Amino acid sequence: MDYQKLLNPTVLDLKPSGIRRFFDIAAEVEDVISLTIGEPDFSTPWHIRQAGIETLEKGKTWYSANAGMIGLRESVSRYCERHFSLRYDPINEVVITIGGSEAIDMTLRAVLRPGDEVLIPEPCFVCYAPLATLMGATPVSVETKAEDGFRLTAKGLREAITKHTRALIFPFPSNPTGAVMRREHLEEIAAVLRDTDILVISDEVYGELTYGEKPHESIAAIDGMWERTVRISGFSKAFAMTGWRIGYVCAPEPIAKQILKLHQYAIMCAPTTAQYAAIEALENGDEDVAAMRSEYDMRRRYILSRLQEIGLSCFEPEGAFYVFPSIREMGLSSEEFCTRLLKEKHVAIVPGNAFGESGEGFVRISYCYSLKHITTALDLIEEFIKGEGKA
Repeated sequence: MDYQKLLNPTVLDLKPSGIRRFFDIAAEVEDVISLTIGEPDFSTPWHIRQAGIETLEKGKTWYSANAGMIGLRESVSRYCERHFSLRYDPINEVVITIGGSEAIDMTLRAVLRPGDEVLIPEPCFVCYAPLATLMGATPVSVETKAEDGFRLTAKGLREAITKHTRALIFPFPSNPTGAVMRREHLEEIAAVLRDTDILVISDEVYGELTYGEKPHESIAAIDGMWERTVRISGFSKAFAMTGWRIGYVCAPEPIAKQILKLHQYAIMCAPTTAQYAAIEALENGDEDVAAMRSEYDMRRRYILSRLQEIGLSCFEPEGAFYVFPSIREMGLSSEEFCTRLLKEKHVAIVPGNAFGESGEGFVRISYCYSLKHITTALDLIEEFIKGEGKA
């Protein structure tokens, strides 16, 4: 059988995730120290696990409503208002999904048409462009730069808009850079978008993980933006619930209705056990998030100081749990740097070009690992760089 003829050519042309590809390579190296994956090293807090366990013990294992249990949708609505000053009708404007990833996929399916253009600030997470491509749309990269704090600028946005622009992916706090858009930056972006028909798809899965005195603010909270924004989030990062696979999308009813329709056909509903656990997380998990955020902040400050000592320049991230140092002075591509570091020192980090062409010359280091793990890895990175005569 000729599988090349059988399979969808668009799918055949998609490149595998650069993050997972390097993670898989690292898995074959003995005694590897990996700082690759954005998975918290914390266990899901006990009271959240207990909520899930109790539902299993009581046999609460039936399907929920397609949109998710109304109790969870109400919790999402209260949580968004309490933390982000956003109001969503839990009946018509909230859909519970299989993680934030499904929410992104279903939103793009609901919105995009062949020939549309989707603006994507880059460097960025790996899923946006492939999912847009599968819909026949054209991903348009909008480069963000270290000198701008890796933020999307109004100028960069304005120059990228064409008559074909349908949507803007807005992934802040950012994976891989840790960049955050503060209110003054959001206002500038909103000023560009208000008089357009461009939809904002705001991926805020790291929204709880910002550092400093100012908390995260959603672009949906900026005047005139709620009605043109789809807000996506989940439980994997802030609540250390990666394996529970639970997320949500909040959107104006006309958009949420179409997302729900696709969700009904593709998924049916999110796992019931995970939904009960998610209610507990939203209602009683604020202290857990604060404790984990404090630990991440300590690691963030430590890793930045060590990178400075080593001689790698690095933009100071204000969100998520990644640093994105420049390795340009090494005279190696990001792929070469990471490959050699893995082979010679058994340390795995992710090449910057996994996050788009504008990520070339950088590497992503995750600090959602123990301080001991991070310290050992940085010692070996320092040895590698000194061995190259660059520090």
